[in-house]
Amino acid sequence: MTIAKNTICLWYDKDAEDAARFYAETFPDSEVKAVHRAPGDYPSGKQGDVLTVDFTVCGIPCIGLNGGTMFKHSEAFSFQIATDDQAETDRYWNAIVGNGGKESECGWCKDKWGLSWQITPRTLTDAMAAGGAEAKRAFDAMMKMQKIDVAKIDAARRG
Repeated sequence: MTIAKNTICLWYDKDAEDAARFYAETFPDSEVKAVHRAPGDYPSGKQGDVLTVDFTVCGIPCIGLNGGTMFKHSEAFSFQIATDDQAETDRYWNAIVGNGGKESECGWCKDKWGLSWQITPRTLTDAMAAGGAEAKRAFDAMMKMQKIDVAKIDAARRG
């Protein structure tokens, strides 16, 4: 197995394998590639425990590290998932929130492991790229939402 030049390392208390398997089941072009067990005892685990998990999320290489409770995820890092329509937006949002996650604002939610996700319809990013009054209307509409409502963003874009 070739190791990517750049890999995102995500710190978990002890559930890296569960998280990786959830992501692989939820998002396209995602899979668990390998599970590595600790060759000896370490501060947050014992020999034979799952230490790291190699996986991809939408084609992005990641490694999950079961490092213990020392560090927590924050909104300073998130995966942004571009969606094409409301059905896809709902599917990902509901999978994350419905699996013990939490809703936040403006298309953000957290999974049950504390990792932040931005479920972002392309119509919203297209509106921001358009700039001007269209971007302002879409932005103002988004600021009132938790999960993004595609129809409301489209209506705001049109004015």
